[in-house]
Amino acid sequence: MSVEWQPVRQARTHELVLQSIEERVFAGDLKAGDRLPPERELAPVMGVSRSALREALRVLETIGVLVAQQGRGPDAGARIVRNPDDALGRLLRLHFALGSYSLEDVLEARVTLERSSFQASAGNATAEDLAEAEELLTRMSDPALGVADFNEMDTRFHVLFARSSGNRLTSTLTSAVRESVRPLILRALESAEDWPATAAGLNAEHAELLRLVRVGDGAGAADLVERHIRGFHGTLVDEKQRRDDA
Repeated sequence: MSVEWQPVRQARTHELVLQSIEERVFAGDLKAGDRLPPERELAPVMGVSRSALREALRVLETIGVLVAQQGRGPDAGARIVRNPDDALGRLLRLHFALGSYSLEDVLEARVTLERSSFQASAGNATAEDLAEAEELLTRMSDPALGVADFNEMDTRFHVLFARSSGNRLTSTLTSAVRESVRPLILRALESAEDWPATAAGLNAEHAELLRLVRVGDGAGAADLVERHIRGFHGTLVDEKQRRDDA
């Protein structure tokens, strides 16, 4: 019987460097806070060029698991870190813009994540969390606040409650999903026919969400945040569908 052979994938050198570093992380040999040897030492030990090593380190820096510091001395070089929030948000924004995920997918992900985070926040939010949310709500209620600043405060409000849920992964995912649609939400806010009325309606729901979390009504907060997301985010889906049908 003849054997059917398959082509062997030829990995680029920097991918092999990434694989080696990942294996050391998985094995527990590299942990957050650990510093990698200088490039001039690490490259020959790994048997690769410094350019291939730099390419691998840039990838790790982009995905938020490494920070590189220039210069000499004990603080120079690359250090393993835990910083997934910004990196994940950036990657998700790019994939959403490229059409990897539909707007409907993002809507359902937001609903699932934020129902969970608001329900948990009702039992876990600290006095400091509630005070920060109150401050954000006050700033969003300022009639002089521009649309872009409102969108920024709105994002921070939702991410705050994800953070106060006590689940760091939920917080990171909520932040990434919300950030992925920030430009789209901003355009929708800017095109609102009656911006003051739109802002007032959103803030009324924000205020009620804060009240429900403060009194410990997690189920009520979960139901309201779903209506809140579907109400405005749903208009984005409808608008996209109208453009696609045109």
